[in-house]
Amino acid sequence: MPMRINILLFAAGVWMLQQRAELPAPGGAWLLCLPALAIPFLPKAERAAGLIRKALVRMLCFALGFYWAAFLAQARLSEALPAHWEGRDITILGVVAGLPQVTERSVRFDLDVETVLTESAAVPRRIALNWWGGSGRTGRAATRPDLRSGERWQLTVRLRRPRGTANPNGFDYEAWLLERGIRAVGYVRTKGDNRRLAAMVQEPRYWIEAAREAVRGRIRRALPDAPYAGVIVALAVGDQRAIPLSQWQVFTRTGVNHLMSISGLHVTMISGLAFAFAYWSWCRSARLTLRLPARKAAAATGFFAAFAYAMLAGFAVPAQRTLYMLTVAAIALWLGVTGSVSTVLVMALLVVVVLDPWAVLAPGFWLSFGAVALIMYVTVGRLVQPHWLKNWAIVQWAVTLGLIPPLIALFQQVSIVSPFANAIAIPVVSLVVVPLTLLGAVLPFDLVLVAAHEVMSWCMWVLETMSELPVAVWQQHAPPRWAVIAAVAGVAWLLLPRGAPGRWLGVAGFFPLFLMPPPQLEAGELRLAVLDVGHGLAIVARTRHHALLYDTGPAFAPGADSGNRIIVPYLRAAGIRRLDGLIVSHDDIDHSGGAVSVLQALPVDWMLTSLPDLDPLLMETEHALRCFSGQSWEWDGIRFEILHPGRDSYDEARIKDNDRSCVLKISTRAGYVLLPGDIERGGEEALLAAHREALLADVLVAPHQGSKTSSSPEFVAAVNPQVVLFPVGYRNRFGHPHEDVVERYRAIGSRIYRTDRDGAVTLVFTAAGAMRIEPHRAIYRRYWQSAFIDDPVPEPGEF
Repeated sequence: MPMRINILLFAAGVWMLQQRAELPAPGGAWLLCLPALAIPFLPKAERAAGLIRKALVRMLCFALGFYWAAFLAQARLSEALPAHWEGRDITILGVVAGLPQVTERSVRFDLDVETVLTESAAVPRRIALNWWGGSGRTGRAATRPDLRSGERWQLTVRLRRPRGTANPNGFDYEAWLLERGIRAVGYVRTKGDNRRLAAMVQEPRYWIEAAREAVRGRIRRALPDAPYAGVIVALAVGDQRAIPLSQWQVFTRTGVNHLMSISGLHVTMISGLAFAFAYWSWCRSARLTLRLPARKAAAATGFFAAFAYAMLAGFAVPAQRTLYMLTVAAIALWLGVTGSVSTVLVMALLVVVVLDPWAVLAPGFWLSFGAVALIMYVTVGRLVQPHWLKNWAIVQWAVTLGLIPPLIALFQQVSIVSPFANAIAIPVVSLVVVPLTLLGAVLPFDLVLVAAHEVMSWCMWVLETMSELPVAVWQQHAPPRWAVIAAVAGVAWLLLPRGAPGRWLGVAGFFPLFLMPPPQLEAGELRLAVLDVGHGLAIVARTRHHALLYDTGPAFAPGADSGNRIIVPYLRAAGIRRLDGLIVSHDDIDHSGGAVSVLQALPVDWMLTSLPDLDPLLMETEHALRCFSGQSWEWDGIRFEILHPGRDSYDEARIKDNDRSCVLKISTRAGYVLLPGDIERGGEEALLAAHREALLADVLVAPHQGSKTSSSPEFVAAVNPQVVLFPVGYRNRFGHPHEDVVERYRAIGSRIYRTDRDGAVTLVFTAAGAMRIEPHRAIYRRYWQSAFIDDPVPEPGEF
């Protein structure tokens, strides 16, 4: 028990480091020497000294985890791209690492940098690149480069430091890159001297990646037009990006998404099959059995099978956890050492956090170790072992119930049909589809892969049917941490052995998780969230009983846009289950790119827009209306009014789409907000002529992201805002916001916020007449975030 507690404390120290805004000073590690030196001098016979010794040892384990993670973090952060080399041409030599991802117009890949040819340039050892095909950016047919894992290339690239969108309850792209060791991202310059230097770099890590790519290619050739070929690829080599978003949604709604990656269950199954076959074969030979016991030979075979599959699958956290557990078990068997199953689990935990301290940031880490811990909790050490079928049902119940708190905390949703879906999918996928897939990948004919796909097709039909049920998923707001902890305690109490008194009281632990409502606004209060969607605009306006979405951000790639990646998760976490209104200001992909995803994800009562009559987006809703000056409504004491465009402007073809943006003014007791969309000087002049006095506002979202074609001196003077927000992407290709425009607002005393620096910016207008501003990056600070050197994130404050 002491060893297990010490390992858990080491892991807790690793986790604590990942919550810090700054890394600790290196000199602080020397403080570890104090308890370490004191421990040997404490008398062993005295009880008080023993307690002090135990406390010092546990403090030491926690501190070791903390400073071990800090040491590795400092080493990784030291590989930074210098700020003055961002956006400049750099010529490098490197090797294609991982599996290149081919999209419609480009190829995305990681590169291990070997040599920097540009004089005085410094580049991190691993970078992520996008290589656009010829004419790919213009919409014409793109000619994509042909890349293979393990090739050495000379490339001319332009790089930038890691910088992702930053939103409440959103995905931390910078942390994800840090865990993968990627310290710069960028693109290949098509006009550079780009050439392949070697077809294969002879190193084991690249041999593995080449094998993974060969297996992926083998499956794609065997199943060229098969709808679930991406699932087969993911089960074989761990390439989860091969699965379309629509299929991921099915897996998420049915709670079987863990099966569509290389889960510990798959690795265990492959290892178990190898163990059984080796044991059976070894026992057939007396000579082999005399040389080495069959159990030891089978354990070694099972380990190597698990190791090979984990390597082929990309070595994700669930595969790592299972491999380390199998390794510990195999070593114990070889050495004749007996140990508890929980010791094996914590030893695997120790290896994971020692080798990859950033694993604790991944949801898969908590779900993977949590699921195994739950299985052990309900099966190990019980006096009476039930029938295998009953035991299987108990395990299913425990995992389903026990993962509810982390799933609600991490994703704000949990599948209700998960127990039934997993009851079908686990045996089908793990015992049939995966073995057939791996066997078919090495056989020279396609029949086995076709059979694997046919079985998967039947399974998908069942899952899709379950996914379409209205009650398939429970979704709710993000709960407070204490409610999650209470639910975990409730799970532990509910899953106590049969006969424990008052097990049903564990249900009470779930009450706060499900019954605690999200924080409610007062009447007359407005909460305005300018989301960080990159280069584009999406604003959520909430009153006490209503919610409005103004613009929906850009589209990123086929199947991926601001709607499904940023806006819908934000709305779900905030407890917004329907939108009373949606305004799509104008016909621009930076403002309308996520609209379809939003309309498909939750009910929308009505939509105002200036889109052309035949725009496909209008087909997604029956309640679309043109926006025009004079429209107004009031929600919970907050007034909303459309100031532009004029109704007659739709008959004038010469007016640009930008200048026809729906301009919205919001009036509260604490101040006024003006949302002008992408209007340029023509639209500003029309507004000044029609509504000069109404333009005065305390908060302005800068028109057209701060373009030099907008924010004319006359418009700026008429609005005279205290606060200006620029919704822009980091180092966007348009150069927004233009420095002249920023200086124009600074000259009148406006306080500047920008989403590329501050992340999402939340403004709260209270019923008492105060205004509070909360930049997300000022609230959620982590040591890996790239800072603006001369322009730090402003602290939250009131006006």
